[in-house]
Amino acid sequence: MSVHTTKRRLSPASIESLKGDRPIVSLTAYTTPIARLLDPHVDFLLVGDSLGMVLYGLDTTVGVTLDMMIAHGQAVMRGSERCCVVVDLPFGAYQESKEQAFRSAARILKETGCSAVKLEGGAEMAETVEFLVSRGIPVLGHVGLMPQLVNTTGGYRSVGRNEKEVAKIRRDAKAIDDAGAFAIVVEGTVEPVAQEITATLRAPTIGIGASPACDGQILVSDDMLGLFNDFKPRFVKHFAELAPAISKAVEDYANEVKARTFPGIEHTFQVKR
Repeated sequence: MSVHTTKRRLSPASIESLKGDRPIVSLTAYTTPIARLLDPHVDFLLVGDSLGMVLYGLDTTVGVTLDMMIAHGQAVMRGSERCCVVVDLPFGAYQESKEQAFRSAARILKETGCSAVKLEGGAEMAETVEFLVSRGIPVLGHVGLMPQLVNTTGGYRSVGRNEKEVAKIRRDAKAIDDAGAFAIVVEGTVEPVAQEITATLRAPTIGIGASPACDGQILVSDDMLGLFNDFKPRFVKHFAELAPAISKAVEDYANEVKARTFPGIEHTFQVKR
């Protein structure tokens, strides 16, 4: 009799337990090859609805569908084996009701095998978060700048610059924390406010354009790798510049094909005589 063992993935609970221990490392992933490269180095991978802009050329994340998220969630699960994988609930898949959110989230977990879902929203989504968590679906919250609300907020801009916004962020973060989210993404929020809520919440905060004091950090992988150059947000650091290297490689390939120096005889199959 053979015994088959698999590596144990980090769980949402293990991510939650890192608060106060060490910073949490996270990046987005959308494909199997990238997931394989990132998996050894991160605590969790987010299959973000940012794929709509990064992979599909959409202007916003609003056009992303549940089927798209599931397909890419499956791809990332195939490419990873040790990190926790979280998949975004896309716009329109959870806002109608907590029951709709459960159906969408359950489908994601069943069809991808991922460990958790992420949803955007503050106090207005707290009941939904609690509903999901109480029924066995771990939730990563998301407060501050919320890209799915771009049509009502007037664009992508940092928040927390006046007392009204500060009060809303505090209220939203506390509501999602009390509802049982295992961690909360804090996006595009002025530094002192992000630092303050990090110190007051039970759940770890994951910053993106927030504060170095957050319990963890996340970036869009294509931004971090210098692959997505349409624009560079203030909070992005390029840890590599892969776009120019790819462009140069393609240029060299094109030149060799035109010059008939590629393929060489060593790149072909010969009939043995």
